[in-house]
Amino acid sequence: SDIVSGLPVTAVGDHLTDIAEVVLESVLQQAWSHLAARHGSPAYEVKGKLRDAQFVIIAYGKMGGRELGYGSDLDLVFLHDSQGKKQRSTGPEVLDNSEFFTRLGQRIIHLLNTFTAAGILYEVDTRLRPNGASGLLVSSLEAFADYQRRSAWTWESQALVRARVGAGDHELARQFERVRSGVLARPRDAGKLCHEVVEMRERMREELDTSRGDEINLKHCHGGIVDIEFMVQFGVLLWSGEDPGLLKATDTLTLLGLFAEAGLISLDDAEALRDAYCAMRRRINHLALQEESPLVGHDELVDERAAVAGIWDKLMAAGQGS
Repeated sequence: SDIVSGLPVTAVGDHLTDIAEVVLESVLQQAWSHLAARHGSPAYEVKGKLRDAQFVIIAYGKMGGRELGYGSDLDLVFLHDSQGKKQRSTGPEVLDNSEFFTRLGQRIIHLLNTFTAAGILYEVDTRLRPNGASGLLVSSLEAFADYQRRSAWTWESQALVRARVGAGDHELARQFERVRSGVLARPRDAGKLCHEVVEMRERMREELDTSRGDEINLKHCHGGIVDIEFMVQFGVLLWSGEDPGLLKATDTLTLLGLFAEAGLISLDDAEALRDAYCAMRRRINHLALQEESPLVGHDELVDERAAVAGIWDKLMAAGQGS
């Protein structure tokens, strides 16, 4: 459908994301049933009332933004709501809730990563959890919120722009959304924010841009996909405190449209960024289908990359001068 009928790249991302959500929900149910059969369901006591503990899988990155491509991995964070007293499973072999949810997270990753005759479901990256690779595999929502409010770096707030619940309990999902909105909408100094975003972008380019000779990396090059994503994340962090409507979307293209509607960027700039983003994502998707890297000739998508680089210079220069 993509190759033959020219399916829009946004529709490709939606379809691939829908598949990932169905898979995640199924894997979560299987992992939970496996543990609950032996240890019972996790519960906790608050104000003398026993409650069932809940769990959600937070999707970051391309899945969070509904922008999955062929072969994309999943950036996931696991959260639960256990608190108060008697935080343990109901039996027959009782586990502390922290251990139950850690095993649950491990089993989810195992099911997603297991090699079968058809390959694996998805590669999983959990490094966006609080404190990164050195942090707990599964956190309580309370601990996650405290980390985001007190300790998170700017790049972690940028990542939160594209975060949403991919599977799990609906009420806990609503609580996560309230935490996310509160963190993203905090007042920020425009100059300081711009400096930190630009610094992180330059660092990423140094580490990840594999452009060489007459080939460029469409994702990490100057005027590439990540430049567009960083501008959108910068805008959400800078403007959502005064325009909470920006908190309702996690995908890059919808947010560009919201920026233009609110007069935060010009309609022409929004359309140029949208066109460039779609063109580059489409090219990368087709390269992935051929199992090739996102490298193209330096003469490809020249106008699109130049437009992105020009808007980057204009937007970030304005931010640094604020």
